[in-house]
Amino acid sequence: MAFSPMFTCFLGISLLFMAAAMAAANLNQDFDLTWGDGRAKILQNGQLLTLSLDKTSGSGFKSKNQYLFGKIDMQLKLVPGNSAGTVTAYYLSSLGSAHDEIDFEFLGNLSGDPYILHTNVFTRGKGNREQQFYLWFDPTKDFHTYSVLWNSLSIIFSVDGTPIREFKNLESKGVPYPKSQPMWIYSSLWNADDWATRGGLVKADWSQAPFTASYRNFNARACVWTSGSSSCSASGSTNNSWLSQSLDGSGQGRIKWVQKNYMIYNYCTDTKRFPQGPPPECSMA
Repeated sequence: MAFSPMFTCFLGISLLFMAAAMAAANLNQDFDLTWGDGRAKILQNGQLLTLSLDKTSGSGFKSKNQYLFGKIDMQLKLVPGNSAGTVTAYYLSSLGSAHDEIDFEFLGNLSGDPYILHTNVFTRGKGNREQQFYLWFDPTKDFHTYSVLWNSLSIIFSVDGTPIREFKNLESKGVPYPKSQPMWIYSSLWNADDWATRGGLVKADWSQAPFTASYRNFNARACVWTSGSSSCSASGSTNNSWLSQSLDGSGQGRIKWVQKNYMIYNYCTDTKRFPQGPPPECSMA
């Protein structure tokens, strides 16, 4: 699919800006390897984290900190080749049955077929707000930046600086919004071949295992939640400018472009799933 010169130029500038701005974070300081019996590794003096999956087990990690609002970036390189049946999940979540959650999930596929980027937002334990996309690049060839901007105004999902989805705070109109439960960052690589690829018709090819996803350049400009209080002050520091950030007209235009060309599922238009009409935020956004 052809790109406009303006979009290509913007994308190049965004990538250069993010590469320059990201400090080389030490992942040992930010994350704990939580499961996988050695299949999760932090390498290169804390500069690279890998998760692996084989027929016995997947693996995962969790942030050391909890966050209540933030601008959070991570670069990922996904499982290459035949990744059918695998899911690489990267998300924020609180605890409990009434938890809040902000999801990126990457659904693997056969070699040559595109990954599906699955997004969702949970509030008070309820999700069912799925939007799915193809990507405009091969996410297995190199690292790409996946970002969540979460503040009291909205949640914005971005890929390489390009916004792909916005979930607005519409609490004033009766739509729950995640704003009071601090969340950890989690990621896992796991076997989901009962549903992930073509509804479970295509299974994982374990002769290709181990499957490996890689992570680097984590960056969190965020409010760390510790002992019931936030690290963000009310001083209006420029370091916390993201707290009041929202999409401008250009950002809204880029979301429309991505959703027109690359969105493959939108819960708001699924009339079979919601025969009585879509959830209220669909008509308010």
